[in-house]
Amino acid sequence: MHTPTRSTARLVLHTAMPRRLTLTLLGSLVTVLGLPAAAQTAWPSRPLTLVVPFPAGGGTDAFARPLSAQLTKQLGQQVIIDNKGGAGGNVGAGVAAKAAPDGYTWFMGAVHHAIAPSIYPKLDYSLANDFIPVALVSSVPQVIVVNPQKVPAKDLKELLAFIRSKPGMLTYGSAGNGSSHHLAGELFKMQTKTFITHIPYRGAGPALQDLMGGQVDMMFDGLGSSAAHIKGGRLRAIAVAGDKRAPGFPDIPTAAEAGVPTYKVATWYGLWAPKGTPAEVVEKMSAELKTALNSPELKTAWTNIGSETPTLAGKAFGDFVSAETQRWAEVVKAGNIKMD
Repeated sequence: MHTPTRSTARLVLHTAMPRRLTLTLLGSLVTVLGLPAAAQTAWPSRPLTLVVPFPAGGGTDAFARPLSAQLTKQLGQQVIIDNKGGAGGNVGAGVAAKAAPDGYTWFMGAVHHAIAPSIYPKLDYSLANDFIPVALVSSVPQVIVVNPQKVPAKDLKELLAFIRSKPGMLTYGSAGNGSSHHLAGELFKMQTKTFITHIPYRGAGPALQDLMGGQVDMMFDGLGSSAAHIKGGRLRAIAVAGDKRAPGFPDIPTAAEAGVPTYKVATWYGLWAPKGTPAEVVEKMSAELKTALNSPELKTAWTNIGSETPTLAGKAFGDFVSAETQRWAEVVKAGNIKMD
């Protein structure tokens, strides 16, 4: 019987070990390739980006920043706000639609994006086809606000009288052509038979700054972005365009109470993921969002800026957005509202 020499044994050892190592590595590779990308690494394993399609200081920002802070605490990874304003929120929406669907880019859109298809003939994104609806984040009534140094009116009756005494001379700012601020202003003009000149901006933040600075006279704003300025006395609230008075603002009457019962406009904000984002990641974000919205911190913050805590998520949220898109299309058509 042949007994292996020391050199023969060394050769067997050197050839056998690489073969075993190779088989082990191949087995690991097959296992990894057979798993979804999201399962290979626990999500989230790095910071997330929340695209906000308006400049800082607007209504979307007012909700996005406390939300990102709360999600950062819950997820253990920083949620970074990326403000990309322009074209009534459409520039940022287009950027988010083209982002990698890896669970690390999210889009916080608004009612503006349900209005956009009926205003802009060519969009480089589709809210229905390029995104996955996650959940409604907040909903606040529009509020009519004026610069108290330029407009002496204390209530809606006095405001209408003041506008009619200066037809076409008063101006209102908006977050841009086709934004909810713009359509809310045009709807108000239609229903009250008044004439106010529209001044579009690149977002609600810049419009509010000019309103407080006296460059424009008034604004039809989402209560979320005007709240702090109303409380600070820099703006005067005339009326909210809702069925009931807003949480945290019991002293502001509704438009119906003030004599314009048909004037009802809400500004809402929602969260979407780029199409193709793994379903398990979307489900986890939806659960984290629900936890965040029901946290004491956000419940208090939402009340302070006039919002209740919403419950719409997933398909129900998607159906709501579809209904809003149809509703605003009818308003645009009925009013023959065109881009300025």
